[in-house]
Amino acid sequence: MSAPQSSMVNRLLAAMPREDFAAIEVHLEPVQLELRQVLIEPHRPIEHIHFPENGYVSITMEGHGSKIELGLIGREGATGVPVALGVGRTPFEFFVQHSGNGLRIATSHVEELIDERPSLHRFFLRYAQALNVQTSATAFANANHTLEMRLARWLLMCHDRVDGDEILITHDFMAMMLGVRRAGVTTALHILEGNRLIRSTRGVVTVRDRERLEELADDAYGLPESEYARLMAEGQ
Repeated sequence: MSAPQSSMVNRLLAAMPREDFAAIEVHLEPVQLELRQVLIEPHRPIEHIHFPENGYVSITMEGHGSKIELGLIGREGATGVPVALGVGRTPFEFFVQHSGNGLRIATSHVEELIDERPSLHRFFLRYAQALNVQTSATAFANANHTLEMRLARWLLMCHDRVDGDEILITHDFMAMMLGVRRAGVTTALHILEGNRLIRSTRGVVTVRDRERLEELADDAYGLPESEYARLMAEGQ
């Protein structure tokens, strides 16, 4: 494929140093990201790095028969960060939580390019740090905030990664991602809906008042987003 860097929907590709983008762009191929599609299996070789353009990918860990979400990747990022750290496998699963389009590149090409281009390697390392801040903030939120605040944060993160205000998600899936019982998510959704922050229907949550949703999330939301913006600006 060949497209101007300025036309890239994926913000990571758009922010990449121009010469590095030119080197990586010739290896990119468009792909459909199907709902529940596993992009990276735990403890298996990472074969491709994906750059979502819409929709998003969950990083999850499974234990005792249940999953919990550790991180979320949308058009601001890419899967396969361990490759930039010199690691070809990960204990986590990366799967498509919201279907969409994206671009992918074979891991072998990325490994060759980061060996040849230190500036590209540094760029991917900055993104790895941004993703690390996000996963650390998730742990902080899980330990220190109420379920309503955590749900507000999670909905904001999803809202950042879709076009429009509708988030396609079920109560069961939200419960799994947040690591709580379905009944708890249902109660929290009712509270947010009663305050007119969202509208919740079967399989769809619509954001009605983003500003007040951010107020509810408080310091559970915002730090990873601002750190991402800072790190990407440094890479240009």
